[in-house]
Amino acid sequence: MEELTDGLWRWTARHPEWHPGEFGAEVASYAARAGDETTLLLDPLLPPDASSVLAVIDGILAKRLAILITIPYHVRSAEELWDRYRSDADATIHGHRACAKRLKDRSAFHEIDPGVGLPGGVTANSIGKPRRYETPLHLPSHDALVFGDAVAETGGRLVVWATDKVDAKLERFHRERFNPTLEPLLELDFDAVLVTHGEPVMSGGKRALRQALDSKPWYHRG
Repeated sequence: MEELTDGLWRWTARHPEWHPGEFGAEVASYAARAGDETTLLLDPLLPPDASSVLAVIDGILAKRLAILITIPYHVRSAEELWDRYRSDADATIHGHRACAKRLKDRSAFHEIDPGVGLPGGVTANSIGKPRRYETPLHLPSHDALVFGDAVAETGGRLVVWATDKVDAKLERFHRERFNPTLEPLLELDFDAVLVTHGEPVMSGGKRALRQALDSKPWYHRG
């Protein structure tokens, strides 16, 4: 459990499906305090020994707990954490409507409506053409932009993560159709970029994202 900056923590856990040594086999989750009354958990995945993670969450738990999911694949430990803390806080889960299918109890689930404010002043943003299920999150409390799978970090740089091996057709798709849908994110006020795959970029994130959008898409298997 690493405190990245005041009121913002990151932890990692083994991907539930990918093998060790593979890019993305270790995934990151985040916890944040957004003001005095709201705690945020972003794409939370608890490791087998979750004691250090839970100790931090216990310590920063506020009146309101919002569990925010960037993409349905990342529902993971959301319901377990909601169940743990719902008696101590006003706990809710927020994500694309497809997230609901991965929950046994949907009573605390709220569908994200891009552009409409979420707890802690967070806003979700639409990307993709056609629109993807992923909704990058803007955290004004920490001057940060959060990605699920669309953008990753590798080798000290941000990359736009392709869903398949990059060839001329896929490169053209990203250049002409997908990357332009990420361009509006550059108009948001952020300096940090928090990714679930790779290391976070804590400063110069807007410049790093600009460079990623201007570069070829990246595929984790070369």
